[in-house]
Amino acid sequence: MPQFDRRFLLNALAVSGAAALAPRALAQNSGQPGTGQPPAPHFTFEDVVKRARDLAAAPYDAMPPKLPEALNKLDFDAYRDLRFKAEKSPITTGPYRLQLFHLGYGFKRPVVVNTIRDGIATPIPYSAGLFDYGRNKFDKNLPVNLGFAGFRLHYPLGAPHSQEEVVSFLGASYFRFLGRGQSYGLSARGLSVNTGGDDEEFPLFREFWIETSEQTPERATIFALLDSASVTGAFRFDLYPGAESVMEIAVTLYPRRDNVKFGMAPLTSMFYADEQHTAVKTPDEWRPELHDSDGLLMHSGNGEWIWRPLRAPRVKVMTTFADTNIRGFGLVQRDRNFDHYQDLDLTYETRPTYFVEPHGEWGEGRVELLELATKDETADNIVTYWTPKTPPEAGKPFSYSYRIRSVLEAADLSPNGRVVNTWKTSPKALGSNEAVDVGSRRFIVDFAGGDLAYYMQDPNSVEVSATTSQGKILRTILMPNPRIDGFRALIDVQVEPGQTTDIRAFLRTGPKALTETWLMPWIAE
Repeated sequence: MPQFDRRFLLNALAVSGAAALAPRALAQNSGQPGTGQPPAPHFTFEDVVKRARDLAAAPYDAMPPKLPEALNKLDFDAYRDLRFKAEKSPITTGPYRLQLFHLGYGFKRPVVVNTIRDGIATPIPYSAGLFDYGRNKFDKNLPVNLGFAGFRLHYPLGAPHSQEEVVSFLGASYFRFLGRGQSYGLSARGLSVNTGGDDEEFPLFREFWIETSEQTPERATIFALLDSASVTGAFRFDLYPGAESVMEIAVTLYPRRDNVKFGMAPLTSMFYADEQHTAVKTPDEWRPELHDSDGLLMHSGNGEWIWRPLRAPRVKVMTTFADTNIRGFGLVQRDRNFDHYQDLDLTYETRPTYFVEPHGEWGEGRVELLELATKDETADNIVTYWTPKTPPEAGKPFSYSYRIRSVLEAADLSPNGRVVNTWKTSPKALGSNEAVDVGSRRFIVDFAGGDLAYYMQDPNSVEVSATTSQGKILRTILMPNPRIDGFRALIDVQVEPGQTTDIRAFLRTGPKALTETWLMPWIAE
């Protein structure tokens, strides 16, 4: 039975409003001996690039075809009953198996799904026989040209003879993939457009081509054609599943308009509450923490590792981090302790980290982090991406490539000491009811890992380096924390009411940095 993540479906549905079905792909003539016809060329990424270029020259068609009313009126539970029959997989050789998602509920945009065999791209025709409709009964037969909502690939990820979902493309340009021992949490997207603004667009994948090979059985290649009012694009995804699954991605965009903010390698996640309880939880919410990701990790162009804890703000907040030739960024689930979540069904402690690593130099630009207010854990309220300083020009191709890693733990991500806990409170002595300094706040940060256990033997050789963009640092206190083989830093900050400040702190010994940089924005009340 397919496993449907309600939040993933609902988020995809929220952006499924408008787009036309791409012209159905035609199988290329393979050529037959004695016919005088030359063999068909091997379908490649350049074919998708050409389609994106041609599509950009045509007007954007925002109207999806009308679905049969029986599919339009399906509710969430009824839609879940539409199950692809695993034995009907269009891919039957090698380790991968393909399953398709049915249209219905809010998924009203048909996408064309092709398989590539011996270099020839062939569309998969819709057939009612591909699906088990469960308790759903339809008065009329569904159209034979109905199409699909998306697809997923299964692979022996957990054991040699198992078949588990390893990647899924469903809704707009959303996709998710897993490594061994991971469970679905955050999502990636092909592209974001004007994120955070009133004119935000959600580009969609109109057509896919899927290729697996007996020569490289561990790799699946997925080509995709992207479309929106402001841009078209050609994508190539090379998936390598394993304990750490990797997606290598190449992109060529054709902007339809000038001065559009494109978000490259966008990631979307959920953060509701952590040890700070930064969200207002209901009285009946008994789980201590609720998040798919708990921090934004950045590897800057100058080599600095920066950790920015996530929040669930009362209002929308956009934070920017300017950089040149950024080396990497990602949304991280750092807390892997089940006791901190206590959720046997959702297993937040196994949600993956997605870390983006650019290929080549991406030049000047910025990482943007959008944090949205949310009433509960059912909505993705965190978005991050890279946007170039100079927007790509209309009509000119814009190409880039990058890697996304899906990991639980990775020693090379922030290889020095890391932030493992963050709290804030009033700067007052234990047992006292009065703050030491009016208008001040104390931030408590635990650092662990790297060489910190070694320096615990001589804690006086370690100090806190703390700065603030507004106000002042009143004092810092550092003490060994044997529970984590690291240190606990107390940072007291004083800012005028209503001012916003960015607080930065890391541990060092002399000129040597021992940890990543902890970065925390704060609005003084």
